[in-house]
Amino acid sequence: MADLPIHTIVFEILTRLPAKDVGRSKSVCKQWYALLSTQDFVRIHCSRSLVSSNQRVLLIDDLTCSVRPIISNNHDYGPSSIVTFPFHHQNNDVSILSHLNGLLCVCLNHTYELLLWNPTTTAFKRLSTPDSHGFYINNLDAIGLYVDADDDYKVLHIKRRSGVLGVYVYSREVDSWRNIPFITRQEYLSPRFNWSAGTFCGGTLYFTVCECWIGGTNVVISFDVNSEQFKEISFPPVPSIGMVQGVLVNVKNVLHMFASTGMFEMTIDLWTLQGDYWIKVLSCPSIPPISLSLWCDITHYVTNGNWFVMTKLGKLFTIEMDMKPFECFYPVSWFRGFKGAVFVQTIVSPSI
Repeated sequence: MADLPIHTIVFEILTRLPAKDVGRSKSVCKQWYALLSTQDFVRIHCSRSLVSSNQRVLLIDDLTCSVRPIISNNHDYGPSSIVTFPFHHQNNDVSILSHLNGLLCVCLNHTYELLLWNPTTTAFKRLSTPDSHGFYINNLDAIGLYVDADDDYKVLHIKRRSGVLGVYVYSREVDSWRNIPFITRQEYLSPRFNWSAGTFCGGTLYFTVCECWIGGTNVVISFDVNSEQFKEISFPPVPSIGMVQGVLVNVKNVLHMFASTGMFEMTIDLWTLQGDYWIKVLSCPSIPPISLSLWCDITHYVTNGNWFVMTKLGKLFTIEMDMKPFECFYPVSWFRGFKGAVFVQTIVSPSI
């Protein structure tokens, strides 16, 4: 290795190391520290880290935060390691709102502050400002984390308050917030509409926007992260009988939606977005012995082809995409909600 050019060692070998080993390699010498800290190195290392074997599950309970690898062969966790929060918090206080490339956007519930946090490197950045930017209220606001064409990580904050309706963008590069216009129906900023977290896919953030009653309006709002323009996209043509819920997932940079409909037994269809139109990929009829109750949800996608569906009672089922619909449900244990996330271990920093 001593005969190899330093550029080859750094960008062809060290970019393939696990994130924690990169941190150790920075202590070899000043030259390595400088090269391993460049944005080019971070970007290449991140692109090579986005593989299923590098996925981790972060779980938060009242007292601890733990990280576990995913064992995809048997849908289980590996041994856990305890993570210490690097910021002050209270018990049951940290909510995970969005994640991208190893960064988590979290909220401290007792102060409403937003933070960017990399649980692998432990680095974090507070996004709150004295002029009231960077404060999040659950059930009123929505968050989307994305990276633009200039490799600037940004947070889109859709903020709904009494008398204050607006959309704001935080830039990691300039470390500040700014207001942008919301060019679509203003009624979607009303509290009677529930916004999902943003799903970043193909240079666009996507949100489901659903009216809070049976038979209400359901749409998808897209946000082009480079032009900063909003656009309304129709929901897939699913039956409007009972409750309707759509969960967006990025699969290999193609947007998919699991659309669930029904009341006590849910029917789940998988759709993919092609242009502005939805194409049905898979239909999963209700299975009487395993009744999918109201508010089933898709928690995440594992790259070996398994999808995970959770019911409101906390029971999870696995959908294996290469099997027939009537054979595809198996119980596994999992989590739901703001207290967990599936992420990849990277060295992406929450600040410049």
